[in-house]
Amino acid sequence: FTLEKHFENGPASSLCPGPHFLLPDTNLLLHQIDILEDPVIKNVIVLQTVLQEVRHRSAPVYKRIRDVIQNPEKHFYSFTNEHHRETYIEQNRGESSNDRNDRAIRVAVKWYNEHLKKIEDEEKIQVILLTNDRTNKEKALEEGITAYTCEEYIKSLTANPELVDRLACVSDEGKEIEGGKVIFPEHIPLSKLQQGIKSGIYLQGTYRANRENYLEATVWVHGDAEENKEIIIQGLKHLNRAIHEDVVAVELLAKDEWVAPSSVVLQDDGQNEEDIENEEEKENILKTSVNKDMLRPTGRVVGIIKRNWRPYCGMLSKSQIKEARRHLFTPADRRIPRIRIETRQADTLEGQRIIVAIDGWPRNSRYPNGHFVKNLGSAGDKETETEVLLLEHDVPHQAFSQAVLSFLPKMPWSITEEDMKHREDLRHLTVCSVDPPGCTDIDDALHCREIGNGNLEVGVHIADVSHFIRPGNALDEESVKRGTTVYLCEKRIDMVPELLSSNLCSLRSNVDRLLLHMLKHR
Repeated sequence: FTLEKHFENGPASSLCPGPHFLLPDTNLLLHQIDILEDPVIKNVIVLQTVLQEVRHRSAPVYKRIRDVIQNPEKHFYSFTNEHHRETYIEQNRGESSNDRNDRAIRVAVKWYNEHLKKIEDEEKIQVILLTNDRTNKEKALEEGITAYTCEEYIKSLTANPELVDRLACVSDEGKEIEGGKVIFPEHIPLSKLQQGIKSGIYLQGTYRANRENYLEATVWVHGDAEENKEIIIQGLKHLNRAIHEDVVAVELLAKDEWVAPSSVVLQDDGQNEEDIENEEEKENILKTSVNKDMLRPTGRVVGIIKRNWRPYCGMLSKSQIKEARRHLFTPADRRIPRIRIETRQADTLEGQRIIVAIDGWPRNSRYPNGHFVKNLGSAGDKETETEVLLLEHDVPHQAFSQAVLSFLPKMPWSITEEDMKHREDLRHLTVCSVDPPGCTDIDDALHCREIGNGNLEVGVHIADVSHFIRPGNALDEESVKRGTTVYLCEKRIDMVPELLSSNLCSLRSNVDRLLLHMLKHR
């Protein structure tokens, strides 16, 4: 494999106008995966060091980057630097694992550039380190390595200004933004949370936001304890920046502070993103509507054990301020808080269904910060709304990959004599389906006949999918992931490719098919 022969002309950069490969470090890949997935970004080297760290820290991001690497049009290449004589390094005494991995990344970049210099070519190809780590970048520059932050590089792609909107805000989640009043308590560090959970001071559970009341949530406590299994959280400060499905640590309040589930419907429809006084008025409404006979264990979120964020579908609520770049995004799922994003495309995105990802939630911000990911299309359009439904309910609906399709039988296909040696021939029976006319995926059928002694024989026939899908291959793994066929208006999301679902594993009339058979006598 010769890297330079696989170079594909990418976007023009004002910082590095010559041909170049990008090599991201671990944190950049974790936080800027939306940028790296964009079709514009090509010619990227992903080190084994980086892949291993990403796999350990975020399984969803690891899967996404593996999918990108397998896409030949993206020209992403993985390099096993940990098994290469000239790029493997030992961890120095007193050196942290993170510092060792950063050094391994710089060693690999340096080795690549020295390797590419030896190639006799009119135009030299360069490898550029992308990192948002200030220390890593400074050390790279000291060692003669060209290094940029993700923001610096993306802004240099002057022909693609829309990419700037997809930059994730990589500042520390707890870091305060300038000029804002502190709204939320500080989260307790994870190490102290774990100690507190072990000693019983805190309880660990899954945070479930209330769809009808954005100032109320429930935490379902993990473990076998029957007492305090369900804890109510009320009020903005007590919710403390937790988001639906997060795993959180909760501190129980004193019994005289317990509340009852509220029957008040409250939706976050304010236009002023920092209007805290309005929130306090709404919290007072909750307190006045308490039914004293229905008091439940009540607590407050003191820390986040695991974030379970995902990309969210919704619509942009355009700011009323002229030429503003900061706007609020309203998710389709009402359990998710509104998200502040920066975009120059507000006029274009207004009235569109879009996808936004959360980057962090500072203590002095009413809403989490996020970035624009993708425009799905016009709100109200049937195809757009269908896409929103599938994404919001996490239904896998992408086209089957070539790796999956490669395990399908070659056509034309027919039942062989070898197949018949181990099967019973039931073609003499009258078999019928209960599927409606026009159905193409007939996966089960039945027959019924008298068997001479006054009894009836009922046979159930199931298409034998196992003949075509072998355990553990890509087709099997994709089928397991999808789990079932999903039916929508005028659309079907198949569990297996159409060649199987609508043809070889469909019990069509007057066509030979393999099946599993079950008999019942009555």
